[in-house]
Amino acid sequence: MKKRSFLERLTGSINLEDQEESLDSKEEITSKKINLRSKNIGILDEDETKDSKEDEEQEAELTIDLYQTANEIIVQAMIAGVHPDNLSINITRDTISVCGKREENHSINKENYFVQELYWGTFSRTITLPEEVNPEEAEAIEKHGLLIIKLPKIDKNKETKLKVKSI
Repeated sequence: MKKRSFLERLTGSINLEDQEESLDSKEEITSKKINLRSKNIGILDEDETKDSKEDEEQEAELTIDLYQTANEIIVQAMIAGVHPDNLSINITRDTISVCGKREENHSINKENYFVQELYWGTFSRTITLPEEVNPEEAEAIEKHGLLIIKLPKIDKNKETKLKVKSI
């Protein structure tokens, strides 16, 4: 089964292309509706309990915007509610990995929720960059829940002239 994206986990949506392949008949659709109704009223069979535990342990995929300017590659991601200590950014010349964890507010009991759609838990994303960057000069900024990572491109056309010293 394909890993659900961060947005799919965040909104509770499903990818219709993936679902069309798995749903071959109206009977399966009806069965899935019954299972969903059972989940909504708290009835779970053993297989569903195992699946829900696996979902809780899975990492979500962080959604990003990736674009370039003349001198930089920019990565943007929404990380609202993530404490900076719970965020890890690793950069090489051709990849960037962003990992983190959004802590859930445990002061509210589950039975007091009417709707709970926000994603809580661990997330990550590793991106292969379209150009080489200089990791030592990278900069990360958080502004109103938006993480902005600026990665300076390596200028392959840059030339330096060396003077030969005579000893």
